[in-house]
Amino acid sequence: MRKDSPVTPKKNLNQTHDSAPAVRWVEVTEEHDGQRLDNFLMRLCKGVPKSHIYKAVRGGEVRVNKGRVAPDDRLSLGDVVRVPPMRLPAPDEKRSVPGSEFPIVFEDEGLLVIDKPAGTAVHGGSGVSFGVIEALRAARPEAKFLELAHRLDRDTSGLLIIAKKRNVLLSLHEMFRTGGGRKHYLALVEGDWVNARQHIRLPLVKWTTQSGERRVKVEAEGQVAHTIVSALKRFDGYSLVDAELRTGRTHQIRVHLASSGFPIVGDDKYGRDETRAKFSKLGFSRMFLHACRLEMPHPLTQEPMVLEAPLPPSCEKILQKLEAK
Repeated sequence: MRKDSPVTPKKNLNQTHDSAPAVRWVEVTEEHDGQRLDNFLMRLCKGVPKSHIYKAVRGGEVRVNKGRVAPDDRLSLGDVVRVPPMRLPAPDEKRSVPGSEFPIVFEDEGLLVIDKPAGTAVHGGSGVSFGVIEALRAARPEAKFLELAHRLDRDTSGLLIIAKKRNVLLSLHEMFRTGGGRKHYLALVEGDWVNARQHIRLPLVKWTTQSGERRVKVEAEGQVAHTIVSALKRFDGYSLVDAELRTGRTHQIRVHLASSGFPIVGDDKYGRDETRAKFSKLGFSRMFLHACRLEMPHPLTQEPMVLEAPLPPSCEKILQKLEAK
């Protein structure tokens, strides 16, 4: 293994590019203690499509300590991961991911915060060959460590945090798990949001449609989810609100608002087709959800940070059109 490899093999079962693929048994080192299994495998199996990795995990081909696991399970020091045969790129294989940078809101030696555009996935998978993190790694080949600290939906724009050091990533994960920091989003919703400030506490559970698409719904046995919604401005039949995440569940803001009777304009999973068609005719063809403000202590210095990303021009323009009516 190379010195910069993300793992240390327990046994010398690594495949070569000239030999037949073989099962590998990889022991988790201190550097990867607490890391999600899917992220661990993506670093280990660079070049393998994310969809293949998820399929291998869900099919039971990937095991931890001989037991079945889920992609989002976290690894512990000393765990032994069974990695099935998967195609690895040859050392001289050309990169298929074009390097790309994104508008930088903040950067130092441990942290990178960008303003992600709508329509760009944060990582490859689910029909997307690559996303923000792969493009950043390709643009910064000298970077030893670049990992997503959290995720944004593909059609959500705004502040996205990337850790440049392992200890920064772990610190951010712990902060989010314990409710530290404040993440604010701007959303345009259907209906007149009356309450100045409202707490939505609806438990959420993931499910899969017949076509294989992953969704989220409100169910009593779901995970605890808490969103604070504040009214900002009302238009004719629509409202601009601030949504503060107090937990970080998949599609949390989208499902909480839709389940409360106020779906986000342009939401193709939980919104209305008629609304999307109406706004498309007005020249607005995205979901109106933007990560606008982040308040948190710096993970290394603990100095308070307040980061902001202004509304994209397309969102500003549609608000102007609504105001002019």
